[in-house]
Amino acid sequence: MSNFARAPLAAVLGPTNTGKTHLAVERMMGHASGMIGFPLRLLAREVYDRVAAAKGPDSVALITGEEKILPDKARWLLCTAESMPRDRDTAFVALDEAQLAADPERGHVFTDRLLHMRGREETMILGSDSLRPMLSALTPDADIISRPRFSTLSHAGAKKLSRLPPRSAIVAFSAEEVYAVAEMLRRLRGGAAVVMGALSPRTRNAQVAMFQAGEVDYLVATDAIGMGLNMDVHHVAFASLRKFDGRRRRRLHIHEMAQIAGRAGRHQRDGTFGTLGLEGAEHAQFTDEEVERIEAHEFPWLHQLYWRDGDPRFDTVETLIADLEAKPQEEVLRAAPEAVDLAVLKKLAGEAWVRERATDPAMVERLWAACGLPDFRKTGADGHARLVGRLFRHLSEGDGHIPAPVFAREVGALENLAGDVETLAGRLAAIRIWAYVAHRADWLADPAKGQARAEAIEQRLSDALHDRLTQRFVDRRTTVLMRDIGATGEEALPVRVDAEGIVTVDDEPIGTVSGFRFTVDAGTSHADTRRLLAAAERRLGGEWAERTAALVADSDEAFALVTETGAPVAISWRGETVAGLAAGRTLLEPALVLDRSLAALTDDQRSRIAARLQGWLARTLGRILAPLRTIGRTLGADQTAPAIRALLAPLMEAGGVLPRKAALGPLNALDKEQRYRVGRLGLTIGALDIFHPKLLKPEAIRWRLALAAASTDTPMPETPPPGATLLPEPKGRTLAAWRAAGFRGFAGQMLRIDMAERVARAAHDARDGKKPFAPDPALATSLGLSDAALAGLMRALGFQPAKPADGDGAPQWVWRGRRAPRARNREPAPGNAFAKLAELDLGRG
Repeated sequence: MSNFARAPLAAVLGPTNTGKTHLAVERMMGHASGMIGFPLRLLAREVYDRVAAAKGPDSVALITGEEKILPDKARWLLCTAESMPRDRDTAFVALDEAQLAADPERGHVFTDRLLHMRGREETMILGSDSLRPMLSALTPDADIISRPRFSTLSHAGAKKLSRLPPRSAIVAFSAEEVYAVAEMLRRLRGGAAVVMGALSPRTRNAQVAMFQAGEVDYLVATDAIGMGLNMDVHHVAFASLRKFDGRRRRRLHIHEMAQIAGRAGRHQRDGTFGTLGLEGAEHAQFTDEEVERIEAHEFPWLHQLYWRDGDPRFDTVETLIADLEAKPQEEVLRAAPEAVDLAVLKKLAGEAWVRERATDPAMVERLWAACGLPDFRKTGADGHARLVGRLFRHLSEGDGHIPAPVFAREVGALENLAGDVETLAGRLAAIRIWAYVAHRADWLADPAKGQARAEAIEQRLSDALHDRLTQRFVDRRTTVLMRDIGATGEEALPVRVDAEGIVTVDDEPIGTVSGFRFTVDAGTSHADTRRLLAAAERRLGGEWAERTAALVADSDEAFALVTETGAPVAISWRGETVAGLAAGRTLLEPALVLDRSLAALTDDQRSRIAARLQGWLARTLGRILAPLRTIGRTLGADQTAPAIRALLAPLMEAGGVLPRKAALGPLNALDKEQRYRVGRLGLTIGALDIFHPKLLKPEAIRWRLALAAASTDTPMPETPPPGATLLPEPKGRTLAAWRAAGFRGFAGQMLRIDMAERVARAAHDARDGKKPFAPDPALATSLGLSDAALAGLMRALGFQPAKPADGDGAPQWVWRGRRAPRARNREPAPGNAFAKLAELDLGRG
């Protein structure tokens, strides 16, 4: 294209964020045709998408080593620098990031394009101001234009990873470093997107989309981020200031630091840069001079560019190598270091079979084209030469094509979506090599079919790699929570609670709600637990309001008394604890204590819930413990005689069941009318106990024990099995609780007191004065009483064994009257037993 050298040539120089690339794209679209060379396949693809949207896909081409979209009528071409077609006649040509001509590995390519690629009507060279003296020496006719940065770039110092501001990009210089930093960010801040030059455009775009959409606030990238990729980055943090450049590990050059740091801030928004300090202090900090020059965009001028003959001769292999190793004539140019393609050519040239085949210019050129196969797998010259040699063997025999079965076998082996990030990244690098093969027009018999096959596999691998990267380096829940912190009003993230109680913030599950209790998912870290609880407290106000209204409006059947053995007595609403009972004014007036899970509610909501629960409690007590309520009202009535109060007060305090011995004084003090009034209460004044039969029903027993536990602020004791009349005698607190429930102990068995009264009546009916008699054994058998337990009960009732005439027959008993000895069963002595049973047993019920 040198015949267009007189067309306007402009060099637009300046730091990052000066709009140079945007200007070139706009200028190109203003011409009838055009071409731009970019430093990265990713950047070429990004601009291709933009131009194709503006001009239509049929008019725009994308040309890279492993991807070609080349419509027949394409007028605008977006290429990598290496893939710019040298024979294409276009009105406009631009070369982006031209200062890469000073790069030891790729510099010779950019130097060649800078010297020889020209547009018919206009040419633009874009790059750093450090390129100025080189342009003056090599292209003296160029009109050099300086562009200032749109925004300010300032140094923010070193920051810990946990203190990085949102919208930060962290730059590392190896895949291992990228993965390590991304893993730390996942634990600390919820994760990060990952961008590396080795990623396919599809994977890279998917990762960047997460960052741009705010799904993650951090991006971890290699130094490829410095090559014009446009992202919404506010701060750039260097994980290291040293890199391996292919030959040695060295400190970054000042212009490399600036190129990367300049990604912070876009257009009019200022940006900052700094370090993480993840390595030794001598490498992790910018010097004062480096900071000053980066902020001022002042960098050393380039004094040499790398060069290699871009149009070598193909007469023989020796001639080709000689041309590629030739020295430049211009003083400002320097021979490029031996690149991988030249190293591979030399290795293959040393093999006899290669020299035998590469004997004419066409085959030498074909060999050189094979050596240009990119080493995406980074296997080095030796390993890569073996692959190139296999391909050249096919390309130099038969019809000159790689056999379809060979291509199919190679790409088919890569169609495996299993494995971790590293495994998938390796397969993706390999498929990129075969995509490059397929895009060589004369390497396959059916290149279109090969391209489609390679592209399909690359896309599937790309999607799988994106998924693995996201799974490995993004904890979306933590990311959501970090975004949620401090969000108010329109910024607040949407919170939803589904029918199962699963709570989601921005569609990310964070826990469950049961009743008024928010529970963090199991396995959540301590730090995330605190964030989740804070998020729930801020965002579940509407849910609490709805649940409060539902509780207040619900029917009494939705509430229940919770009496779990060993736990505090509680009240539940639809299975979820909402309150507890504590000591109150009286046994029937316990204090209601709202559960801690209701702490997030407003005072008004808590008051409404408390009032609703109080109403349910009062109605339920009035239904289940109606006899106890009646006793309480009688005890408190002004017209109740003192003698009756003396009997009812201890009975009320004992929960409606009282040993008769404890009330002998009040019983003896009652006159006939008072006894009648006591009888009207439905009480049974038995030989051993005073009780109301309805208070011995299972639910009444449970409630009486629960109220007793609440009145002493103790856990709920074990309750007798519902409907049981005879039980094995327990120990400890359970023994006391079962006595209060209405059971008496006899020789290791406990009999419900109303059943004991049945035995008492039967014994009284069977005796004739003080003559010996044998109780009906059928009653004891039906109750399950052992002989020892029956004997204990008979003694407690005031009977003593009679001396039988012989040892045969059932045991006989004799009424002993008032002076009966104490029963041997731990129970208090019964007192007057049956002396006046007919008169005192006012309520046989």
